[in-house]
Amino acid sequence: MTNHSSHNHASPCHCCMSWWCPSHSSSDASSGVNRRDFMTGVGAGAGMIALSSLSASAADSKDPVRNGPVCKPLKIQPVLVYGLPQRREGVSWRSWGAIQTSQHVTEEINRINGELESMKAKAGFPMEILPIAQVQNPEQGAQVAKGGHDVLLMYAAGSWGNTLEALTDPDKWTIVFLRHRSGPVYLWYEIISNRYLRKTVDEFGQPGVDTRDVVVDEYDDVLMRLRALSGLKNTMNKKIICIGGASGWGAGGQKAPDLTRDRFNMELIDVPYDELGKRILKAKENSTLVKWCNQEAEKYLKQDGITLDTSKDFVTKCFLLTEVFHQLMAEAQTDAITVNQCMGTIMQVSETTACLPLSLINDDGYLAFCESDFVVIPSGILLHYISGKPAFLQDPTYPHNQIVTLAHCTAPRKMDGEHLEPAKILTHFESDWGAAPKVEMKLGQKITVIDPDFNFNRWLGFEAEIIDNPFLDICRSQIDIQFQCDTDQLNDETRGFHWMLCYDNYLKETEYAVRKAGMEWKTLA
Repeated sequence: MTNHSSHNHASPCHCCMSWWCPSHSSSDASSGVNRRDFMTGVGAGAGMIALSSLSASAADSKDPVRNGPVCKPLKIQPVLVYGLPQRREGVSWRSWGAIQTSQHVTEEINRINGELESMKAKAGFPMEILPIAQVQNPEQGAQVAKGGHDVLLMYAAGSWGNTLEALTDPDKWTIVFLRHRSGPVYLWYEIISNRYLRKTVDEFGQPGVDTRDVVVDEYDDVLMRLRALSGLKNTMNKKIICIGGASGWGAGGQKAPDLTRDRFNMELIDVPYDELGKRILKAKENSTLVKWCNQEAEKYLKQDGITLDTSKDFVTKCFLLTEVFHQLMAEAQTDAITVNQCMGTIMQVSETTACLPLSLINDDGYLAFCESDFVVIPSGILLHYISGKPAFLQDPTYPHNQIVTLAHCTAPRKMDGEHLEPAKILTHFESDWGAAPKVEMKLGQKITVIDPDFNFNRWLGFEAEIIDNPFLDICRSQIDIQFQCDTDQLNDETRGFHWMLCYDNYLKETEYAVRKAGMEWKTLA
């Protein structure tokens, strides 16, 4: 398994940041009209709600409106499974394993409690660990299985019969922990595959659990799985504001909004542009809010690392648009938003571009995506919650010689979740209008790249390294990355269109979560 000591997972969970950041930092620009012409499936479909039915009182507020980023804790139920054998003369009276007495059980409970406390302290994402349950038989196991946990963390020290099966609810997640060298050896270190996973035959037959759910000794491997499941829990049932409706890129993406609802049970909340226009006009009439936005724009432009190469008026209007977006999210009680037709319609409505607002929102720990492309947006939400960092939706170019250029105009500046990258604020490239950031991402930085397919069958991922911040005549935030996998294989395996990335390597977590979501995964290495 991956040794996560080499990964930068120690930074604070981005989704748990304070809802109010006094110093906005972000940069962003949108993509070209030609590409956007391929967007299809716009509009309110099944399961979408018009926000016009919600209160518009936030537009009258004198203070900025924030609900704060949402990150639900993962609820974990640890359970020690064991048996207490009785000595009998002349027969085999005990099974393998070192948990044989009540004293052994007490010592093991104390050992597990200490290990769980240490694991929680280094997790970097919210979790609730319930008191350790003790199970010796199927009846006790069935009672524990009915609990309100998300994850059953099963310490399979002993016990026969169908105790493990009784504990396992296929509708919940299960991780099995076994001891080899980390403490007293467990019985199920010997028989977890042949008896539990394969039911004494060759074929695997345990619903809800497979070989990837079994961990021996290594708590970093447990934590990797829990981080993945925390990401998946927060991705499932997510509500997201869709300015101009939900969509999907190209002919292959027409079903993406429906597939997103089916696969991740997301609620896609439609906000028509007429409604957005009314809210922007109302915000402009709020003199207190306008004054505050002007002040925040001034602060932003004075930040270290920021240079301005567009009209200051575009920037101030971006801050007002940002507040309108926050109002919409607050009313819908969510922290996620996407903008359709962001290279056309929104420019006329807002008198600026959505690029910088989306960048600012991401930097404050929320989720914001351009293009409303639900082929790729679920991967960005998942990657955000797994990593605790912003995810960057971008256009890939053609990979060659183990190099590919990735670009878009909505890059966050706080790519590591904590520190602001330098940025030049330019016009959006295709329109040469508005405000979009060219973020200078950290050279030498390792990143996770995800390429989702159109049909939600298989996602592709690989690790790469940022080697340049070029300034080509393309979307403003652009990086050249170098990957180690075979170039021909990457070109052969590529699906969909847009890719998603974040700083650091989270391929193991993403693979685990994607498989739990019922899709296939391919890592190129």
